[in-house]
Amino acid sequence: MKLLGLFLLFDLVLASLEGDSLNAFKQAVSDPTGMLETWDPTLINPCTWLYVTCNQDDLVTRVDLARGDLSGKLVPELANLKNLEHFLPFLWIDWSMSRELFNNSLTGSIPPEFGNLKSLVSLDLQYNHLSGSIPKSIGNMRSLVFLRLNDNQLSGQIPQELTTLPNLKVLDLSHNSFTGTVPRGGSFQKFGQKSFEGNPGLCGHAVKRPCT
Repeated sequence: MKLLGLFLLFDLVLASLEGDSLNAFKQAVSDPTGMLETWDPTLINPCTWLYVTCNQDDLVTRVDLARGDLSGKLVPELANLKNLEHFLPFLWIDWSMSRELFNNSLTGSIPPEFGNLKSLVSLDLQYNHLSGSIPKSIGNMRSLVFLRLNDNQLSGQIPQELTTLPNLKVLDLSHNSFTGTVPRGGSFQKFGQKSFEGNPGLCGHAVKRPCT
């Protein structure tokens, strides 16, 4: 009985930590449509919140905030969601629609703590106003399959560490302000010019632009 009680207490602590982490994100963004109204920090378990999906152990695996029109910043506390597989804080709209309709406004940088999200399968942050460089720690996200950071204001060099992501199948870094040589080898062997277009400061084989 004591052991069962300890397990239950541990689960409650984890749920509380995840709820606090999601609430930190809620406090950091503007939510004009009231999408996050059900995110009540007084409830220990965030699995009851809208747009949050949990596994059978009541641990958060998915946060889907599509069509949220959110603005604000990503917070490092999100890295506490150790079982998170999908994080979708941007606006999905049919590709036939105008690009100007993608109107979420996440700003600031990508927290290096995101590298601790070892279960994350999909990181979709496109069509926002993120700045700064891609943290090298993103190379630690071994489960990552989809990495879409296109159409932001990101800059600096593309980390070589991204080529070590063993499961990466989709990469879109287009329409930013990256500079330097596009890394080669590893998972990057399958990606061509389309993944990097719209970055005039890039050079190398992938963008068909020689480095001087």
